Amino acid sequence: MSASINLRTAKLQGVPTAREPARGVLVAGSLPPASLASRAEKVAAVAARHAAAVDRDSRFPAEAIAAARAERLMGVAIPRELGGEGAGISDVVDVCYALGRACAATAMIYAMHQTKIACLVRHGRGSAWHQLLLRRLCNEQMLLASSTTEGQSGGDVRNSSAAIERRDARITLERQATVISYGAAADGIVTTARRSPEAASADQVLVVFLKQDYTLEPLVGWDALGMRGTCSGGFRLVATGTNEQILPVSYDKIHAQTMMPVAHLAWSGAWAGIAAAAVERARAFVRKAAQRADGALPPGAMHLTRAGASLRTLRSLVAGALQRFEQAADGPAALESVDFQTGMNLFKVNASELAVATVMSAMQACGLAGYRNDGEFSIGRHLRDILSSPIMISNDRILANVGAASLLGGTPTSLRD
Repeated sequence: MSASINLRTAKLQGVPTAREPARGVLVAGSLPPASLASRAEKVAAVAARHAAAVDRDSRFPAEAIAAARAERLMGVAIPRELGGEGAGISDVVDVCYALGRACAATAMIYAMHQTKIACLVRHGRGSAWHQLLLRRLCNEQMLLASSTTEGQSGGDVRNSSAAIERRDARITLERQATVISYGAAADGIVTTARRSPEAASADQVLVVFLKQDYTLEPLVGWDALGMRGTCSGGFRLVATGTNEQILPVSYDKIHAQTMMPVAHLAWSGAWAGIAAAAVERARAFVRKAAQRADGALPPGAMHLTRAGASLRTLRSLVAGALQRFEQAADGPAALESVDFQTGMNLFKVNASELAVATVMSAMQACGLAGYRNDGEFSIGRHLRDILSSPIMISNDRILANVGAASLLGGTPTSLRD
């Protein structure tokens, strides 16, 4: 992809073939870089034109998602034999980065959609129903939403209250979902649930319901500080379907191998894009201020240096995490190892904190011009959007959950360990 948006460091590893059915979104990019980059830039241009209105009105970025559908970006990560393009995880994260530079809500919606696609690609292989769904997703450029938070458990995605009810070949589900991002605009919802009413809260399945399968009753609105266009309101979800719509792999496997790492990678690509856009504005401000002062740098210039340095660190962090995931992607044992799981969770924490620090430094570089909402150097929207990053799956929750694993680890004896 073009140097302006490429986050990856590894070389392309080739196009997946019919003999490599498990690859698809889980390996390094397989598309001609210029093709996907140019399409992503076209969508980003549309997203940028409407970003202010999307934020101001707290509305779904319909124009940008329509453009993504027109450029056939929704199904790029689905394998070629199912009608997709076999895009790799680095390809997807690069698109998230490009969109993040234009409109945070569009980037986050695309990231969440692609995380669901990744789960279907890896874990729906043994299901004819899900294979047909993937083909339909490509043909119709459908948008998938996610429902993993409910009731009092909040962001504890590894426990569910609502259970799948079965009667013969039919299933029903009713859950009080505290958040379903862009749920009203989606063509389908991928949701976690307890396997049965008798199952423990952590004995979960992942199931896909299409638009005709469910109703959504609004419970909580979405008047948030940032990421306003994700429309992440709460709903009472009532769904019916067939047993075939449940993925054939238990959710603990799906979460460890795909859901968690792909979500953290895609989200971090979007956050890096937001940070990059803020740094671009800060750089433009410092240049303009220096021109007006006969070359003398404004007092905030030192903050631009700090912002640029933290953005480079953030990009390197994302690129390194992508490489680690690609190296482990074909090995379930490696993906489920304590070391990998801990590393990917801490990657999310570090990436989100770096992204916030980068945008904050960019605002300080601009001073009052960055603080204002009505000027060309305003960074208010970027700051409000990026402040969501430590909250999406709370960093505090992640650090508490990996605390036990940290006690088991040793201290490296070499910088090369």
